[in-house]
Amino acid sequence: MQMGGSKELKEQVLDKDLCTVCGACVDLCPYFKAYNGKVAQIFECDLTQGRCFAHCPKTGVDFEQLAQNYFQQPYRGDALGFYRRITAARAGEKLGSGQFQNGGTVSALVTMALESGLIEGAVLTDSEGVKPVPRLVTQAGEVLDCASTKYMAAPTISCLNQAAGKGLRNLGVVGTACQLTGVAQSRLNPTRKEGFEDPVALTIGLFCTWSLDARKFQDLLADRVDTSTITGMDVPPPPAEIFVIRTHNGTVEIPLPEIRAIVPKGCSVCPDMTAEWADVSVGALEGSSGWNTLIIRTEKGEQLVEKAVSEGYLILDAFPDSSLENLTLGAGNKKKRAQEKADMEEE
Repeated sequence: MQMGGSKELKEQVLDKDLCTVCGACVDLCPYFKAYNGKVAQIFECDLTQGRCFAHCPKTGVDFEQLAQNYFQQPYRGDALGFYRRITAARAGEKLGSGQFQNGGTVSALVTMALESGLIEGAVLTDSEGVKPVPRLVTQAGEVLDCASTKYMAAPTISCLNQAAGKGLRNLGVVGTACQLTGVAQSRLNPTRKEGFEDPVALTIGLFCTWSLDARKFQDLLADRVDTSTITGMDVPPPPAEIFVIRTHNGTVEIPLPEIRAIVPKGCSVCPDMTAEWADVSVGALEGSSGWNTLIIRTEKGEQLVEKAVSEGYLILDAFPDSSLENLTLGAGNKKKRAQEKADMEEE
């Protein structure tokens, strides 16, 4: 990848509407800011090389370099990325009750990591009303405040940039594929920043097929639901073809074609459905309400899961062969669609 600066980032990503608002370029300097679902350059910068460009998951990712750095193997382009094993998982009794999206696996792992001192803080995504907002959590009791899927693009990694800038280390990060790709690139110290220290101790990836443009989503909801009453959102498995919004007053269903129309363009060129550059990745286990799919990728991830199980934070079960086939097919199709879209963009 040829290194660039803020000028090239603006031209190659922002101006082409490829930004997915991951936050990797935000709060590294005063020049890029995120507001209400958009990232903008608010001051010009004359640096020819910058972390903003180098960390962005849309300026060109060297998958071979990342694979060698994190897995000590060549990059193979497998549908699910590198992994040690895949299992079904859900929160154990030690976590307690909460409003989980599926099985509560992410909340269980983050809570255990904080309570045991494996991490000193966790970068999560909270919400203000319907809008997703980054949040640094340092107390285990705060984790459940951020439970449930947000479905909207959020500049979560800006929170990591802020924390690292203040000297915080030993942090956990929970994020989607594009967010954790930005994190993975930043951990390589691509600009050879003097005195660099990796602030990240643990990464937990979230399965993601697409996110939503926060502004357009709020507009879509404006005449359909009082957003202050929303308690959760979900996309039922096929053939439902609906987006379900749960409220205090019942449910609201929106046809998926209307939802897909407000997916950011940048999502269409993302090849990663299962957050491959994470220690563990978590998603829904279709057909098994109350359970998650848990992909264990690294030795650190393996140790995290084993500790969570032994201490009662997590319960594991066998992962069905049919679920693995469906997951592999879905992830492989996303890679194929992303490559086709990227090829079209280059023509």
